[in-house]
Amino acid sequence: MELTTLWFTLIAVLFTGYFILEGFDFGVGILLPVLGRDNRQRRAMINTIGPVWDGNEVWVITAGGAMFAAFPHWYASLFSGFYMLFFAILVGLIIRGTAFEYRGKGDTDRWRRNWDRCLFTGSVVPAFVWGVVVANLVRGVPLDANFDYTGSIWGLLNGYALLGGLTTLLLFSTHGAYFLHLRTTGDLADRARRLGWKLGVATAVPVLAFLLWTQIAHGNGASLVLIVLAVLALAAGLVLDYKDRSGWAFAATALTIGSASAAVFCALWPDVLPSTSDAANSLTHENAAATQKTLGIMSWAAVVFLPVILLYQGWTYWVFRKRVMVERIPVA
Repeated sequence: MELTTLWFTLIAVLFTGYFILEGFDFGVGILLPVLGRDNRQRRAMINTIGPVWDGNEVWVITAGGAMFAAFPHWYASLFSGFYMLFFAILVGLIIRGTAFEYRGKGDTDRWRRNWDRCLFTGSVVPAFVWGVVVANLVRGVPLDANFDYTGSIWGLLNGYALLGGLTTLLLFSTHGAYFLHLRTTGDLADRARRLGWKLGVATAVPVLAFLLWTQIAHGNGASLVLIVLAVLALAAGLVLDYKDRSGWAFAATALTIGSASAAVFCALWPDVLPSTSDAANSLTHENAAATQKTLGIMSWAAVVFLPVILLYQGWTYWVFRKRVMVERIPVA
């Protein structure tokens, strides 16, 4: 395998892992005002992701760093052209992170409600905008001969991209509901299961529409296989959630997100950022790549450090694997 192919694959894996792990984080934040009937239930929901949410964000930081080092032209064109979208994601993540830290610093209901609103907003915005980014990535944008984006912010808000945003928003919400069903007990878990099933049904339509549009407009044989797998996993998640199989339902939506993300990257290949104005201006895995020496050094670093990171994060999930019980949350 060529080093450019290897690093495109690794970046795709990092983004896919981010969407799977941060997806249920976003989902919990989105569902906070829906499922959390009182402060104890909302605290229980937050406690399910409290030990892992910041670690999950490492995946996208690593993906961005790998893109910068392995494909500097891709990084420059993407982050400059999609600046306003990434800025919206960044603001949402900052608001969200601040809400996690400051919610428990005050004793009044008003204080907590305000930070709960921040947590909700900071989850909704990135969950939606990431779908817009991914959709535009595979659809392509107008680039000039210097690989600079020549469109406007409004050009990024096209119908396909907005459908992508709606897809990730609903899919992450469903993923979060299944996660809460898995990680909580009692009435909160029961309501999460019922809401997860309803969300899963509502999610099926935009997911099918977005993946079908992707396959028709940009897909290939590999993406078709992954899209079929994503659809089957989504259907399996609905059945498993209905039968109260929380762990398997959560695994099914994880597979849905992973397969759909992989399908998008397969549809993108061999480009990394297609040009809609002139195909000759498209960024590919070859003309966007760093030197072979740089890629070689990065590959050895990845061989050493990636397993360590995976083992550490796996250990973190294992330590905090127990269900969160509302009755054990202090009233105050």
